[in-house]
Amino acid sequence: QVQLVESGGGLVQAGHSLRLSCDASGRTFNTYAVGWFRQAAGKEREAVARISASGTRTSYADFVKGRFAISRDNAKNMVYLQMNSLEPEDTALYYCAASDRVFPTSLGRDYDYWGQGTQVTVSS
Repeated sequence: QVQLVESGGGLVQAGHSLRLSCDASGRTFNTYAVGWFRQAAGKEREAVARISASGTRTSYADFVKGRFAISRDNAKNMVYLQMNSLEPEDTALYYCAASDRVFPTSLGRDYDYWGQGTQVTVSS
């Protein structure tokens, strides 16, 4: 069983940065891959980035490449999403999710545990 709690969201101006954190419980967290997803109001949920259990493999959605970076610290049971050069289009509720697959796809059904989300709002 893994429980996930996101934090770090907030209101920022376009061009600024935020770092989201995903705090996980569970002694076996270092065996789970983790993904970040987001859902804007009135839109479908979309995958943002994912990282393997070891942290050696990552993947990003095209719309965040070069701006966002996912990382993890398994000693602290934490996963991070560094978001730079934020745009109003990045406004959404951001979720982290854990998967017991070696490297899950970007599909939500590959993930077994979800957090409640943290809101990111970017003003123009």
